[in-house]
This record gives sequence, structure tokens and C-alpha cells, in this order.
Amino acid sequence: MAEERPNILDLRLDELEAALEALQEPRWRARQVHQWLLSHRIGSFSEMTTLSLELRRKLDEAYSIRPLETEKHDETAERFEGDEPGTTEKLLLRLPDGERVESVLIPGRGRLTACVSSQAGCPFNCSFCATGKMGYRRNLSAGEICAQVWALSDMLEQRGSQAALSNVVFMGMGEPLLNTRNVIEAVENLSSRKYRYSTSQRRITISTVGIIPEIDRLAETGLKTKLAVSLHTADQRKRETLMARAAREHPLDRLRKSLARYASKTGEPVTLAYMLLRGVNDSEEDAKRLLAYASGFFCKINLIDYNSIVNIKFEPVYDEARDRFRRILQDAGAQVTLRKSYGTSINAACGQLATSTMRSSDNQ
Repeated sequence: MAEERPNILDLRLDELEAALEALQEPRWRARQVHQWLLSHRIGSFSEMTTLSLELRRKLDEAYSIRPLETEKHDETAERFEGDEPGTTEKLLLRLPDGERVESVLIPGRGRLTACVSSQAGCPFNCSFCATGKMGYRRNLSAGEICAQVWALSDMLEQRGSQAALSNVVFMGMGEPLLNTRNVIEAVENLSSRKYRYSTSQRRITISTVGIIPEIDRLAETGLKTKLAVSLHTADQRKRETLMARAAREHPLDRLRKSLARYASKTGEPVTLAYMLLRGVNDSEEDAKRLLAYASGFFCKINLIDYNSIVNIKFEPVYDEARDRFRRILQDAGAQVTLRKSYGTSINAACGQLATSTMRSSDNQ
């Protein structure tokens, strides 16, 4: 059996330039190939009509074009107070090597958000998150990250929807800052005005458990993306019980210094994501610790309701407890938002993403 040709969609632009050079073609041709792949999203090299027949032949002999496949589509109609009715949709996407990831279309007031994955699985195994229970499989290429956005965008386009994707969040499966190079390339591709799908970098959010060296690196890139950090408690010992590896490798005191550097360097606020867990991190003392942690650098706090996950023993807080927690923060002058949990009924909300294969094995 002949060895399968590499998937050209996996190549970053710099790798594509090197590939063209290896084919004895000028490096600048890579930009043309890149545009055919990412903007026109062609399915065969023969469709690259601005390239010579000889170059198309060489590309076809050396590489394949293997896009992601949609294996499953779930949706649920939802309406939250203050919002128009909307439908949250989740795609289970099969990667060319057989791995799977999930991506979510999230409605909101005046926006449609693509929530994308950056890894197949996740190595952190945070105690409240389904993705970590899968274990880590591999990083996604920049092309595979972008393809999730295109799959959601194409879904809207094919049904004749007048709505279009407005925002992208790296809050799906995996830790984006363990795959920084491909995430940065994906951001640049998704925000390129030369390509068919383009959104402002200011409408893209990268979420992390707090990988300190990579946060520092991100601050130096010049990207205009937003940064969200999964904090969930401002108590180091408690964070080690909730997020053992992340908390030990990137302790709260060092993380805070990194976030302060990021906010100072970029001039943008860091979002501190805080999932409220009943009886775990929802007390008045927890709120005061969070206030102390958030003081002194440019940030805002995003409270999140816990979304129930099979075989994970946490419970969401009661409404009155959440409201009390929020009032403590607001009365002290903190900027606080409450993230609505879209897609809980189809396991598409925060912390719930995991491939159906994992869920099936868990339930046997």
C-alpha cells in the first residue's frame, strides 16, 4: 500500500514556502497556494487555475487535500432574558487521521460566535471539565483550527441564513497556549482581509488555564485578540484541587504578574473566568480573595454557571448565591459579567465538550 501523501492543509505558511522551494518553485508562490486553500477552499489542485499546469502536477504528486468531515450535528433552540431566540449548534468533526473534535455555534445579542478547539483532547484534566477526561491526543494544525470556523460558516451559508459569524473564541477542546504557534497562525488567517472569511482580531478571544511563558509570548506578538484566563478560584491550594497540573506549574502569584504584564503591554483587559461551584468557591471569602487578586491590573471578571457533566461530582450554585457573589464584586467596583450557558442540553456549554466516542465509553 502506497504511503499517503501529506495533507497540504496542515502546513503553516512558512512550511508552505519551504515546500514550494523544495519543489524548485519560488517561495512567493506559497501565498497563491495559501489563498486557494484558505479563501477559495478548493478540493483539488486542478482548481488552482492561476498556477501553471506543471506546478499543479507537482503539488498533486507531493500532497493531498483532505478537509474535515462533519460526523454529527446537534442543535437546541434557546432564549435567555434580553436576547432574541437563537439556536446553539454543535458539530462533531472528524480529522483526516480519524481523531475528532467538537465546535459550537453560539447565538447572542447581535452576534454569532464560533467556539473552536485547538487540540484533540486536553492534557490538563481539570476536575470540572469533560474534555480532560479524554486525555491528550494531539495539537491541531492551523488549517484544522480554521476549518472549524469554515464548517460553521458554511453551515449558515448553505441554509441561506442572513446571519454571519461575527466572533471566534478559542474555548473549545484543548489548551490553546500549548499550541501557540498554530493558534497564532490560525488567528492571522481568520483575520486576513485577503481571504473569504475575515473577522477583526478584536473579535477573537484566546482562553487559557494560564500558561505563563506563552501569555508573555502572546503579549509580544502584536495580536489584537482578547485574552481570557480560566481562574475559578484565587486560593492556590483550592486551585490545586480543581486544576492540579495548571495550578502547580503556573501558581497564582506568578500568574498574576504575567497577567499584569500582558495588560500593561497590550492595553487590553484580561478576562478572569470564574466558574461558580456550589460549596467550593462561592463563599463571601472566595469573592474577597478574587477581588484582592484582580486589584492592581486591568481586568474584568466573567462569572460562569457550572454545567452538569456525567461522572463529575460538582453542582451549580443557586441563583441567590450567584447574585450575592456578583454583588460583592460589583459593590467593590469590579467589572463583572455573567456568561450565559448556551447549549447545555446538547453538551455544548463550557466544560462539556468531549467527543461522542468518549461519552459512549463512559456510559458503558
